[in-house]
Amino acid sequence: MVKKVTKKTITETLNEDGSVKTTIHEQPEKTIEKKPREKKMSAREREALLIENFVGLQYAMTNLSIKFGGLSDNISRLLQVFEESAKNFMEGGRPDDADLLKKINSLLDQNKTIAKGLVLMESKLRGRAEQPEVPQEEIKPRPKPLPSI
Repeated sequence: MVKKVTKKTITETLNEDGSVKTTIHEQPEKTIEKKPREKKMSAREREALLIENFVGLQYAMTNLSIKFGGLSDNISRLLQVFEESAKNFMEGGRPDDADLLKKINSLLDQNKTIAKGLVLMESKLRGRAEQPEVPQEEIKPRPKPLPSI
């Protein structure tokens, strides 16, 4: 149902000759729509809707419990993998570990040498007059290249 509302304003003014002048102003029409009243649910309809919602909730809970079961299985398998790797680590490493440690140590030494060289180059570039030159005796020979793995 649509209801139309108009607003009228009446203004009375006096003219120069003393007569009263009446003016009527009408504002544009506004339409107001009334919402039809919603039909109330009967007790049976409410019960049917509640039952339907409970069944949907039970379905969702069942699906969620199945997913959690799968997740717990995956986590237990992952824990088994970690346990096996920890046991293997505690029993002893591979014989290659000593060689690997030697290679890593030589890499560290090379890295230190390169870092010292970069610092010296940077100081020379910033101000040649400020820094005295490093004597040739302090520069270490280049380390040997690493063997390929």
